[in-house]
Amino acid sequence: MNTAVTTAAAGTAALLLGLLLTEPLRRLALRHGITDRPNARKAHTRPTPYLGGVAVAIATLVAGAAVAGAQGDFDPVLAVLLGGAAIVCVLGLIDDLRQLGPGIRLCVETSVAAMVVLAGGHPTVFGGAFDAVLAVVWIVFVTNAFNLLDNMDGAAASLCGVIGGFICLTVPADGPDGLGVVMAALTGACVGFLFHNRHPARIFLGDAGSLFLGFSLASAMMVFHSDATGLSGPASLLLATLVPTLDTTLVMVSRYRESRPLLQGGTDHIAHRLQRLGMTVQQAVRFLSILAVAGCLSATLVTYGVLAPGIALLAACAVGVGAVRLLLRVPSATTASPRAAVPAGGPTEGFARAAVQLTRSGGSGRRPRTVRPMDVPHSRAARKATTLSRTAGTPGAPQ
Repeated sequence: MNTAVTTAAAGTAALLLGLLLTEPLRRLALRHGITDRPNARKAHTRPTPYLGGVAVAIATLVAGAAVAGAQGDFDPVLAVLLGGAAIVCVLGLIDDLRQLGPGIRLCVETSVAAMVVLAGGHPTVFGGAFDAVLAVVWIVFVTNAFNLLDNMDGAAASLCGVIGGFICLTVPADGPDGLGVVMAALTGACVGFLFHNRHPARIFLGDAGSLFLGFSLASAMMVFHSDATGLSGPASLLLATLVPTLDTTLVMVSRYRESRPLLQGGTDHIAHRLQRLGMTVQQAVRFLSILAVAGCLSATLVTYGVLAPGIALLAACAVGVGAVRLLLRVPSATTASPRAAVPAGGPTEGFARAAVQLTRSGGSGRRPRTVRPMDVPHSRAARKATTLSRTAGTPGAPQ
């Protein structure tokens, strides 16, 4: 069967499955109280069910495995990739239902990432075992970067659709067997889910979905670039995941500078800061998607030798540093509320007023106080809301 036909079939089947499975799972979550409840650090105003990520995972795994198997492309590497993604999804689901510590999550993610690297290979940069270690670390990083990125309605699913679509289109006919089919299924599942997750979202991905998306994309890219040597592999990987990398870097730097716990949620992500500059939720998600398209196009040019990897890597780092420096000037969660985004005067006036508020509240040069244990609510539900695992996979929830 023609490769284009089977790829399109996988994407269409996953789209329909994602579209149809999400609503029953939404009702199931509401019936059993599996919802994300609003609090002071979350943007949504009503309890919203999880389990959307389970629909995306089922649609991707079923459609991808079925179509790849039907055309005889279900090889051992693909089996390890899909099996690892399923394990990560279950890990996230357990965390959605019952809080897990970051240590347990990292141990499971690292183990599964190591399985993918051992089975599918990795780019060669320095040579030896160090490259394998870097590959595992990068997969775990991207997995959790998508967990953090899932902070606004439609953001994570839209960006996964963009990146997955580019991987699907750029995998050559003689490339890893079935990889393009699986990425088509992942893209289709995200599109189907977006019908329910676009603003205002009726259901969230949860940790089960955000971790599944990040791990699937990172593992697929690692397998795709396993034959790359020198700077070509790192440059392509960084460019393709430019948005989640920038978002995670911005959040970590911002929280360190403000003396806040790095794993405590907050509305200090790129999307939230774009809102404070006057963008709507839809405009912010669209802007991030366009940025992801630019990064993926650059990665494709590097992969096929059109763009020098060294120049691309330097340019990506320069753009990233400049973007983080500019975004750090926009008031974060500790200095401005996301609901008070921009007054009638527009983004410039909004930024000026936020700066005045910052000056009045703490402009003496003192660093913001560190959150003390007594500041954290004592109920189990409230404690769970303050951890990375509960807030990280919640669109509209601060991370």
